Amino acid sequence: MARSVHAYVRGNTTKFYEWLASGGSGRPQGPPIWICGDCHVGNLGPVADAEGEVEIQIRDLDQSVIGNPADDLIRLGLSLAVAARGSDLPGVTTAKMMEQMIDGYRRALAPRAETRRREGKWPQSVSVVMRQAVDRSWKKLAKERLEDAKPAIPLGKRFWRLSRAEQHAVGALFETEEMRHLATCLRTRKDGAEIELLDAAYWVKGCSSLGRLRIAVLLGVGKDRREEGGLSLMDIKEAVQAAAPRAADADMPRDNAARVVEGARNLAPALGERMLAARLLGKAVFIRELLPQDLKVDIERLTQADAMRAAHYLAWVVGTAHARQLDADDRDRWRREMSRHHSKRLDAPSWLWSSVVDLVSSHEAAYLDHCRKYALARAGT
Repeated sequence: MARSVHAYVRGNTTKFYEWLASGGSGRPQGPPIWICGDCHVGNLGPVADAEGEVEIQIRDLDQSVIGNPADDLIRLGLSLAVAARGSDLPGVTTAKMMEQMIDGYRRALAPRAETRRREGKWPQSVSVVMRQAVDRSWKKLAKERLEDAKPAIPLGKRFWRLSRAEQHAVGALFETEEMRHLATCLRTRKDGAEIELLDAAYWVKGCSSLGRLRIAVLLGVGKDRREEGGLSLMDIKEAVQAAAPRAADADMPRDNAARVVEGARNLAPALGERMLAARLLGKAVFIRELLPQDLKVDIERLTQADAMRAAHYLAWVVGTAHARQLDADDRDRWRREMSRHHSKRLDAPSWLWSSVVDLVSSHEAAYLDHCRKYALARAGT
């Protein structure tokens, strides 16, 4: 997280939740719906559905809860504003990005909101990752995740050996009918195909995996189950209590894995239909197959023009995820709320602008303090 303030904002979600708990900056209370809860730029990206169609959707639902949709907008605004500052863009550009965000979000809430976007309308950062997603093969996925396409998981820095008890538990899990159905749900596979567990290992995937159950499982599916076309990489991840604030009396699954899967099915259907909640070694886990097309939008450097398009488009993606959960009346009321509280000089709600300014300020100060501690710690080693 010391690499850049953008990386710090991505990795320190707790600070955002602390800000929300403090009351924020007078954000409106929207209709209680499923929200991402951690809606930064890196948690959006191309996602393939079971039919092979690829769309930009929310791709990380660990913090998904029934809550206030304004929280997702503010989190996205913070992420985009920090990306703009890291790209040395002037503050005026950040203000205009907030305007574009609200316009994109409101368009998604419109009665006849468009359901797809042509490539020509995508910002450059999205066009690049979409081309990569569409062209990406299993071999590329395997080289990035597993080092090569051989039917084995290489033990080492990223993958650790499972204990006998863990191996047995994983094997038993993948003998169930639910897991067989998950492994064969893709259009390219037969429903009744046999599956074989080829290998499994604990997956050290970022700091969030430490101390939590995270397992990579390599499956063989169908007749060619030891060849490239029959290989499947499953990701088993422990679901923990969401820190994102939820709506009072929200009717959500008590099981955290079931909550994540339900959130995905509402916010990102392409991903949700490929996920399953289960119990493993006494823990709630959710399982999904990693597909070559599943990537994240990575914005490190922005031009002024692309900053506007990215803000508009990504807010549209989030708005689309919210809108599909609302009936016409609730959509119309929430859309009108997005048009209120504008200043005379800024075509974005004052609550969004003041929230982003407040958060950028506090995060940049905290980032510098984090870097100081990091430097002192390294000097002492």
